[in-house]
Amino acid sequence: MTTSATLPVYKKKDFQSDQDVRWCPGCGDYAILSAVQSVFPELGVPKEKFVVVSGIGCSSRFPYYMNTFGFHTIHGRAPALATGIKIARPDLEVWLATGDGDALSIGGNHTIHMLRRNVGIKVLLFNNRIYGLTKGQYSPTSELGKRAKSTPYGSLDRPFQPLSLALGAEATFVARSVDIFQPHLKTVLRKAAAHTGSAFVEVLQNCNIFNDGAWETLTEKGLRDEHTIVLEHGSPLVFGKERDKGIRLNGLDLEVVKLEGGVSEGDLLVHDERNPNPAYAFLLSRMDADLGFPTPIGVLRAVDAPCYEEDIAEQMRAVTEKKGEGDLAALLHAGDTWEVK
Repeated sequence: MTTSATLPVYKKKDFQSDQDVRWCPGCGDYAILSAVQSVFPELGVPKEKFVVVSGIGCSSRFPYYMNTFGFHTIHGRAPALATGIKIARPDLEVWLATGDGDALSIGGNHTIHMLRRNVGIKVLLFNNRIYGLTKGQYSPTSELGKRAKSTPYGSLDRPFQPLSLALGAEATFVARSVDIFQPHLKTVLRKAAAHTGSAFVEVLQNCNIFNDGAWETLTEKGLRDEHTIVLEHGSPLVFGKERDKGIRLNGLDLEVVKLEGGVSEGDLLVHDERNPNPAYAFLLSRMDADLGFPTPIGVLRAVDAPCYEEDIAEQMRAVTEKKGEGDLAALLHAGDTWEVK
């Protein structure tokens, strides 16, 4: 790999392609694209080492707009393609851009198995709670009762919580940010890039055409402080415009408490993203606004575990050392053969 001493000094424009960006004006995808193009030059990685992979959906136009290598694959199968790339070329920095429909519906199995294997892929899941490219059908993350073109009387499906799903697959890095929270989003992207293994980042993103205001309680300036809580490793879980509320553990459940009447920051839960037990991060992922909780943003979990591509390389090395180099022609002609005339 090129050393930092010889690495060109990249700027944001070096990662901008010559393609016209074709998202709807005002789409949250623009903000995510800008954040990624701003962070990539900082990572100390040669531009030719980046590969951006996508499936199908509005988010999946991403590779066209990144001046890197890339693959626009088929619906739901981006994790499989990205896994193959990372196994074949572990030296590459593989990033996956996907949406709540692409990753959690048709691509659900591919997503969970990529995460459980801990393949060194950085996953950006754009969550706008709707199918945007196909014009406004409900998605796996749409809220219960969602009225959309495919559910005119309201969705009866309980929505997936993407972070809970990732943690259920024991992903080693799980985080969340918001499209317009640019400084926060860039910080999360840097942490994901530095992680060894699968990094799963949910980005709450607005679709101003088919689901405008999906996250307005989090993004409106007058509301965000009361409805979000920023996770910082080693710090107590405090939130609110006056920082007068917090999260406390009560038995096996979390609860919101006011910092008054003898309740202080010392009584609150202290965030530990390095907790080896995913159950802790899972509790955070279940903090539901409908139950009066703020939405956690930041890194929920960041732990170390063996990487799939490294284990495969070691297994191949060990078998080759024991049995020697393989012979494909001999393998194809092994056992019974037939001659067709």
